[in-house]
Amino acid sequence: MILEIDNIELYFDNKTILNGVYLKAETGKITGILGSNGCGKSCLLNIAFGNLSAKYKLIRINSTPILKPLYKTKLASYLPQHHFIPNRMKIKTAFNLFGVDWDMFIKKFETFALYKNFYFNRLSGGERRIIEIYLILKCQRGIVFLDEPFSHVAPLYIEKIKALIEEEKQKKAIIITDHMYEHIISSSDSIYLLKNGCTKLIDNLTDLEDYKYLSMGTLG
Repeated sequence: MILEIDNIELYFDNKTILNGVYLKAETGKITGILGSNGCGKSCLLNIAFGNLSAKYKLIRINSTPILKPLYKTKLASYLPQHHFIPNRMKIKTAFNLFGVDWDMFIKKFETFALYKNFYFNRLSGGERRIIEIYLILKCQRGIVFLDEPFSHVAPLYIEKIKALIEEEKQKKAIIITDHMYEHIISSSDSIYLLKNGCTKLIDNLTDLEDYKYLSMGTLG
């Protein structure tokens, strides 16, 4: 599956946020988006998923335009920055709703084994985040948008999450953004830099220094 997000234009109060943005993602690859805070990364993901309206947008899958929001097609899943599962939902209920196997989850995250009958509000913010990431990655969707998956997660679990993303990319197109750029760089097969409202495909990591996203010498 090839997803193309094309000709995205977004304005807030006559201020240009996104201008002619293009991005391509495909099954078997992780596509990373980097950019400074407030540059429009989350807006881009929300537009692609269908949560946010843009002045212009064109979403194509395998060259065919998709005319309704992706969230209505059951083709895509989206991890927002905020917690999206209700406080008073039981963890086992969420796994059932997403059609995700609990036993497979606790094989990877053994310390969660006792939480099956807990309500979400009994977990720490980092624990909730791990479950939300897992559910979004493991549900039956061919396109996955991940907004800041590494934030508020203990370092102990970040490598497990990265391994999970790598595993799931074999059958999904994954688009990911995070201000923890080291994890995006190490995880992504292709990287776009969002700067001045436009996307730039990064051919060489030193481009990130040339475009002044990273300070000179950061990459060693």
